Amino acid sequence: MALAATLALLSAVPAVAADDAALPTVVPRAETATLYDDEAGGNADADDPAIWRNAADPARSLVVATAKEGGLRVYDLDARLVQSIAAPPGPDADDAPGRFNNVDLVGGLRLSTGRADVAVTTDRGNDRLRVYRIDPNAPGRPLTDVTDPAAAPVFSAGQEEINDQRTAYGLATYTDKATGRSYALVSRRERTSIALLELLPTANGKVGYRKVRSLDLPASFRLPNGTSWSPCAEPGELPQVEGMVVDPADGILYAGQEDVGIWRLRADLTSAPELVDTVREYGVPGTYDEATEECEAGADPGYGGTVLSADVEGLTLLTESDGDGYLLASSQGDDTFAAYDRERGDDNEYEGGFRVTAASATLDGSEECDGAAVLNQPLGGKYPNGLLVVQDGHDTPGDGDRAATGFKFVDLGVVLDALDD
Repeated sequence: MALAATLALLSAVPAVAADDAALPTVVPRAETATLYDDEAGGNADADDPAIWRNAADPARSLVVATAKEGGLRVYDLDARLVQSIAAPPGPDADDAPGRFNNVDLVGGLRLSTGRADVAVTTDRGNDRLRVYRIDPNAPGRPLTDVTDPAAAPVFSAGQEEINDQRTAYGLATYTDKATGRSYALVSRRERTSIALLELLPTANGKVGYRKVRSLDLPASFRLPNGTSWSPCAEPGELPQVEGMVVDPADGILYAGQEDVGIWRLRADLTSAPELVDTVREYGVPGTYDEATEECEAGADPGYGGTVLSADVEGLTLLTESDGDGYLLASSQGDDTFAAYDRERGDDNEYEGGFRVTAASATLDGSEECDGAAVLNQPLGGKYPNGLLVVQDGHDTPGDGDRAATGFKFVDLGVVLDALDD
């Protein structure tokens, strides 16, 4: 399913101003060991987390997180490393290596060997999904690869296209309550495409998938002054989606188009997308400078939102006990987090925001957050109010010129108090 290349911005987009300086702050309780994105650090770059709750023993729950070329990391609730899984190599030495971008969970997925909880990740390097069975009775190695070896590329026609790396990128999973079938929604790097994949059991407890349909979000937009606008990017690149989450209550997908805003549509990709909110930079003209590899921004015509600063990242759903809650989004450009009303009837109104700041000289906050995950369920004595995990794009202290990243663990009760203030 494709949309027209232009789309009018509806007046329903919220226009509530956010005073960033006045936002409440919360501090993390724990952080993972720093990951370094260089050869000495294993080319590990923290990106996206997911929280798995151990129903039999919530205190032994886990955080599964991607580290790009560094593969997957599994942490306990003290943010200590439990398991490290390497990303698979490319078919040949000259091909792109495996690179795990985003991760999400499916509970009780039907396998040929019985039902199991699984972690699903996008392998951007090989343009595939990778699936890992979670075994609560194997505390030292809880994740086992159960990907069907015959799994095909998600978007690419062959290895040459895969090596161009316009491949599987963002990810959200959900299970259709009516049919019990489980799906993965996958976005494409440097493109506006989102694909719907059904997860399928294959022989020997493996998991494959089939593409159901796909949809292209707009790449250009009609502004109120009648002009057409596209986000500035390197030539050939289109405004991509990464952060995504599905609301299981109504089967609605929220998708963050990084330089545009947050879209709302049916998770089965059969409805027209609606913009929930746009980034502040929406409508700002820009010129790409090949020398600096950056965009030079022009005058702001004032058509953007007032809450999010590009990129919009890390969408996650906070469900409260009464069924209400928030859609949380990382406003990467100003190091804040925005909370929108989860109820569509309220047009997903902006409800407030917060910052994750340093707890001490050695436990810093979150900057340029790429991914986030929240779980509003008790997780033993450590997090009786639930847990928020956020990526930190600039872990402190750093190590010279090495890119340093990690994940911060925040008591969800503190976050809820901040949003209720």
